[in-house]
Amino acid sequence: MKFFIDTANLDQIREAQALGVLDGVTTNPSLMAKEGITGKQNILKHYVAICNIVDGDVSAEVIATDFDGMVKEGEALAKLHPQIVVKIPMIQDGIKAIKYFSDKGIRTNCTLVFSSGQALLAAKAGATYVSPFIGRLDDISTDGLNLIAEIRTIYDNYAFDTQILAASVRHTMHVLDCAKIGSDVMTGPLSSIVGLLKHPLTDSGLKQFLADYNKGN
Repeated sequence: MKFFIDTANLDQIREAQALGVLDGVTTNPSLMAKEGITGKQNILKHYVAICNIVDGDVSAEVIATDFDGMVKEGEALAKLHPQIVVKIPMIQDGIKAIKYFSDKGIRTNCTLVFSSGQALLAAKAGATYVSPFIGRLDDISTDGLNLIAEIRTIYDNYAFDTQILAASVRHTMHVLDCAKIGSDVMTGPLSSIVGLLKHPLTDSGLKQFLADYNKGN
């Protein structure tokens, strides 16, 4: 499973990249605003800065919600850097835009997916990634992981190339459960990746090893 980090914070991206396990970055207007990145030109420069840190795909989201607007923005984003994947919302014009970009060889990430039907449409339109938001489904007492499983079954049934990108990942168990179900990618905060390092028996074992070593020194 690929590990993406969901942030616009350059320091966190650098830290994740330094771990050697980072495969890409997802971000959105809300995450940009959280880092104080506002204004079209500043946002575009920030996307390039992210691409210069990581080796993998970087999802850059369009703001427009109409077909012509998404096409215009998406083409501009794709020209910024070869690693850019154009992030398109799951709406009717969004599906049209995904098909347009697919025909042009521009990679896309269909975002704000909350049902297997939406994921099926995105795959048929040629989306590179589909992003089901499992954390937000959990927030409304709906099983987000079950959605991942449903999409996996549908995609395997018909050999779709679209990759399942589990989004709105909140913690390490989300990461592990997505890996068990067969999600191609997960995107979440740095804590959800670093948290996989931790185990009390590792800590106590290392402490004992060091204590035993120091007895003879």
